[in-house]
Amino acid sequence: MTFSWLNYSILGVYLAAMVGIGVFLSSRQKSTEDFFLAGRRMPWLAVAMSMYASLTSAVTYMGLPGLAYRSNVTLIVVCVVSPVLAPFLILLFYPFYRRLRVTTSYEYIGLRFGRVPRLTVSGLFLLARLGWLGTVIYAPALALSTATGMSLATAILLLGVLATVYTVLGGLSAVIWTDVVQFLILVIGAGWLAVALVGMAPGGVMEILRVAAAADHIQLNLQVNWYRMSALAVAASFFFQMMQDYGTDQVTVQRLLAVRSYRGMIKAVLFNAVTDFILVGTLLFIGLGLFAYYQLFPDQLAAGLSGDQILPYFIVHNLPDGVSGLLITAIFAAAMSSMDSGINSMATVIMNDFIRPFRRTQAAPETAVRQARLWTLALGGFSTGMAFYVSTLQGIVEAFASFMSLFSAPVLALFLLGMLSRRARFGGWCVGATLSVAVTFFVQHYTRINWVYYFPIAFVLSFSVGLLWSILWRGRKDMTPAPEELTLRGSWRRMDAIP
Repeated sequence: MTFSWLNYSILGVYLAAMVGIGVFLSSRQKSTEDFFLAGRRMPWLAVAMSMYASLTSAVTYMGLPGLAYRSNVTLIVVCVVSPVLAPFLILLFYPFYRRLRVTTSYEYIGLRFGRVPRLTVSGLFLLARLGWLGTVIYAPALALSTATGMSLATAILLLGVLATVYTVLGGLSAVIWTDVVQFLILVIGAGWLAVALVGMAPGGVMEILRVAAAADHIQLNLQVNWYRMSALAVAASFFFQMMQDYGTDQVTVQRLLAVRSYRGMIKAVLFNAVTDFILVGTLLFIGLGLFAYYQLFPDQLAAGLSGDQILPYFIVHNLPDGVSGLLITAIFAAAMSSMDSGINSMATVIMNDFIRPFRRTQAAPETAVRQARLWTLALGGFSTGMAFYVSTLQGIVEAFASFMSLFSAPVLALFLLGMLSRRARFGGWCVGATLSVAVTFFVQHYTRINWVYYFPIAFVLSFSVGLLWSILWRGRKDMTPAPEELTLRGSWRRMDAIP
């Protein structure tokens, strides 16, 4: 079977619609407040869908079934971690951002520690998200290449160019409203796949679970082992990683700052927790279904496919025309929702954290919007180039973990040091972050430690060494405590002032 003209038509209509939304909203971008925060007037449900679609990239959409297919479903623990994390986001991070009315989360670091720390964490965000964008572009390009026979390079360029175009035109408004469409497509697609696999496997759900259990794919190993994924390691890793993703990372923070009210922000966070609970379980079940199907019908599986290629291969070879086109489109939707969010957020950070603080006079609104669009265009091109590098790495989930642990774990450590301690100092964090990056790089390249440990190792080193160094340095330097309103105690005392 090949990718038919009907499937190409469905994919083409979807891509044209996304660009059309960008064109429609382009005339409404009158200022950087409009371009970067959609005027802070977006409805919470649209923002919630956009937030989930942004972080649920094709890395998740293809990677989770791929992991369940070739390994096990230990990542099911993430379903529990997300609801547990929600109160920390609502009570710890977002009261600061809402009350201070920041445009980027890193403005808080500037207020708490100073200009150089703000620039440092902004730079680490850019490095992490450039690597992350490479993975989210590569994953659907791999799917399209597997499904259609199109060269991988052509597929990467197609995705990168189109997502960049509508983001340049419509700013955050276009990002959010295209993400709403993409959220619906990827959720419906996951549900459709799960139902299709149940119907195609003789014996349905019970047979899928039986075959998977017999091959030890349904296991929750509670024993901590540095060289294998375990449930406890996944819980710790994803708790901190998702705290970074939802609590400090500009990709998510930018959306929640666009909501009209704090109450709407709370609704968006809870919506994401519930959706995470459902969709992660569904994607892992799809991986088990694929494993059981190809165990029952091994002659239908082509030789040499990696775990990340199994899902698109099954879609195009085992589902009817039209349906397969919709589901390949769902993978594209997952990727484009992440790419548009990433390049828009990175442009926001560059404009607000690197350019605006050094200007003596502020640019006219039209000039600022034009500059924002040029930065978005440049970042889209660079991210597309990163996808070619990611294609040389082992697996999309592992590649994602490598980038995020190196650059994002130290950022989370600095936020928590600033929020939880009035005496934490940037110099102490610098020592911890430097050690963290060096140790994490060594662990990734010269040991067999499982990738799920990368983020916790990096975070614990950054936070603990940073806090210890700040304590030991007391008395040698001026240790005037930070203003109380920039720490957790002061934030809770002023909850009534949050808009």
